[in-house]
Amino acid sequence: MRTLILGLTAALSVTAAQAATYRLGGLEVDQPWSRPSAAGANGAGYMTLTNRGAASDTLVAVESPAARKVEMHRTTTDGGVMKMQRLDSVLLPPGKAITFAPAGYHVMLIGLAKAQKAGDAVPATLVFKSGARLKVVFAVGAGPTGGAAATGAKAMEHMNH
Repeated sequence: MRTLILGLTAALSVTAAQAATYRLGGLEVDQPWSRPSAAGANGAGYMTLTNRGAASDTLVAVESPAARKVEMHRTTTDGGVMKMQRLDSVLLPPGKAITFAPAGYHVMLIGLAKAQKAGDAVPATLVFKSGARLKVVFAVGAGPTGGAAATGAKAMEHMNH
């Protein structure tokens, strides 16, 4: 019974953390999450990033003490072959949302300092060309269900970052 209660508590805390929305000016980050990963391995971060401002901005970096290095990537499929490309920046047009999800844009957490297990939180700072710096927390768990975040999840399970 105690194990069941602890499991339910962890599941509820992940769900609550996944529902988090972070705002700074016209920038909004919704539901940042990451899957469980082993220490020393690579992890990935997902979220929806919306520019509610009147002018474009650009995500130029993501920083996290949880990983040796952090990069932005985009996975594409060309002729049935999945390819992953490192990005120097991601443009955020005004009034638009960019979804970071499996099999699309994502944040690579390279060389995790410790294992990430369900219920953990991975701190990060999103750095924008405008100079804005937005602190977020990636909730470790299964991620949001349905929608763009779930699209391509099975294909990404077999990719070794």
